Amino acid sequence: MTKMFSLKFSNWRVLFLPMLALSLSLTSCGGGETPSTPGATGTTGSTPAGESGPAVSLSGAGASFPAPLYQTWFSEYSKQHSNIKVSYQSIGSGAGVKQFTEGTVDFGASDVAMTDEEIAKVKKGVLLLPMTAGAVVVAYNLPDVKSIKLSRDALADIFLGKITTWNDPKIAEANPGVNLPSQKITIVHRSDGSGTTATFTKYLSAISPAWKSGPGEGKTVSWPIGTGAKGNEGVTAQLQQTQGAIGYTEYGYATQQKIPFASLQNKAGKYVEANDKSSASTLESATLPENLRAFITDPAGADAYPIVTYTWILAYKEYSNADKAKALKEVLKWGLTDGQKSSPKLGYVPLPQAVVTKVQAAVDSIKP
Repeated sequence: MTKMFSLKFSNWRVLFLPMLALSLSLTSCGGGETPSTPGATGTTGSTPAGESGPAVSLSGAGASFPAPLYQTWFSEYSKQHSNIKVSYQSIGSGAGVKQFTEGTVDFGASDVAMTDEEIAKVKKGVLLLPMTAGAVVVAYNLPDVKSIKLSRDALADIFLGKITTWNDPKIAEANPGVNLPSQKITIVHRSDGSGTTATFTKYLSAISPAWKSGPGEGKTVSWPIGTGAKGNEGVTAQLQQTQGAIGYTEYGYATQQKIPFASLQNKAGKYVEANDKSSASTLESATLPENLRAFITDPAGADAYPIVTYTWILAYKEYSNADKAKALKEVLKWGLTDGQKSSPKLGYVPLPQAVVTKVQAAVDSIKP
């Protein structure tokens, strides 16, 4: 899968994605359901030549995990529909849920579904819409170690600070013949409220009683050890800069930047590398309920990669601006169909058709 990402594309991400995120951030500062201003560029009320509907601007914010995919979708959709502009800020799931709850954006995004308590705070109602899925990988920076296996015990003990060097017997046991250095392990974790963190710590809690009774799970936790970085972008950059480092990040970020990641021991005892096939196997093991909240924790399949999550767009059930409601519905439907074709090349898992059908029905229920 890694070979699918060219150096040209990787360099584009490194040079331009931060600038794109900044540009999108600036365009969406107003957020929310901004009142229409006839004739104003990028707002409801004007109709560009060649377009049959009013010009609409939508703003969203949240998870960094799906940001490369969402930004690709929204850019491509705007090229095909010049009257609709969609901006997206990659600010982390926690901040995305906060902005969505406060009504300062038209939609939010999170790698962990909102809780009942969080949903109750949103007066306009909430639809949780899984739009894609992906793996969380444990990436590392050891120039002379091209591949490595981590057992369940070793993984938990590394992030608990119990294993401090790369040649520790617990790591060496699963890697016979690998020349592991005596170098100190540097932990890199998220510093912001993160759905990626929630997914990773939920897995650690499932495989390690010590982790469950200690740091536990959540968008933010009290890390026993390590250096914090903001966003999957920040973790990836920190890993690249720090020899001996290990951290968790989204599969697409690691593959695009050519950072190696470990094969993890799954519930069946097999060491599995994250890729399209192993992640799809994980999705197939989970049934999506009617409320569209599914947490895939420690799947049992022999070929399943153990850390895979859906990632959700958060939409309101009702919008006071009919043009925005219509535009958002069309954008989301496009993402669920044509947009899924972009998923594999960016490191995401296309949704199974049964999931797409359920999510489309939810999108149809959005009311102006």
